[in-house]
Amino acid sequence: MMCSVGTDVAHAAQLLREGNVVAFATETVYGLGADAFNSHAVARVFEVKNRPRFDPLIVHIPDRSWLSRLTDRVSDDAEKLIDRFWPGPLTVVFPKTDAVGDLVTSGLPTVAVRIPDHPQALDLIAAANTPIAAPSANPFGRLSPTRSEHVAEQLGDRIDYILDGGPCRVGVESTVVQIDEHGVNILRHGGITVEQIEDVIGSVVNEKTVLARGAVVSPGMLPQHYAPSTPLEVVDDLTALATNESRVGLLSLQPVEDSSGFAAIEVLSPNGDLTEAAANFFSALRRLDATDVNLIIVKPFPETGLGRALNDRIRRASARA
Repeated sequence: MMCSVGTDVAHAAQLLREGNVVAFATETVYGLGADAFNSHAVARVFEVKNRPRFDPLIVHIPDRSWLSRLTDRVSDDAEKLIDRFWPGPLTVVFPKTDAVGDLVTSGLPTVAVRIPDHPQALDLIAAANTPIAAPSANPFGRLSPTRSEHVAEQLGDRIDYILDGGPCRVGVESTVVQIDEHGVNILRHGGITVEQIEDVIGSVVNEKTVLARGAVVSPGMLPQHYAPSTPLEVVDDLTALATNESRVGLLSLQPVEDSSGFAAIEVLSPNGDLTEAAANFFSALRRLDATDVNLIIVKPFPETGLGRALNDRIRRASARA
């Protein structure tokens, strides 16, 4: 049976307090939320998503004073990033307190935390009166939802309520950082850019360096993720695959000069604006996936600003086990 979709924050908060699972909007993507201190509710999130238990969850809080419920160690660099980017699409990984269950953190001694920049989400968490563990509200590894109807299509018959907060403004997941003796490590590119972080903190350790250490210490670090059902390929030369016979779909930052060879095209930003492109990314990819194309191709985005996050998503979406 399809769950209800509505805007009743009090009802959604009550469901969360009772140990149920609720999808809700943030500025990045829709999250699938459960009481972070209720291990049975958190286990249901993993079950609904078919998410591997070794992939930790992000915990959402409504204001900074709640951070002490989750960690007792906040470094000076973390304080600087919090001051600048919370509320917002930045997740910080902290040493966890004993109050945070091992299921939320996949047995790690750390917990990933952020304050979403969405008024309805903040009201929901405050009304539930508990931190909310929430990965994206989609089956594991598939396209992230940026509208309530995306959640309903994929998980509507498996969850208890969808709190409709409208389309997500940022459109890609949060940036995840961890601060250690090596400096500020980018674990996942997202809605806050490397350039913005470096303006606050100085140089960072790039993603490849962190992954080389071998640990999955935050969401979004697995090589296959964010994938449509249709095969996706990242290419530099669009003309090589643009044939009517092959039923190729194109996801493009800007309009292309010759579109005749493509069966379907989605343009993310007529002016090439990466912020607009990020906001439209998952919805556009979802529309292409719903057509009868046999292959979706994407040209790499500029490796700057939000282009890094978009390149990360298409690289993971194109990876095949």
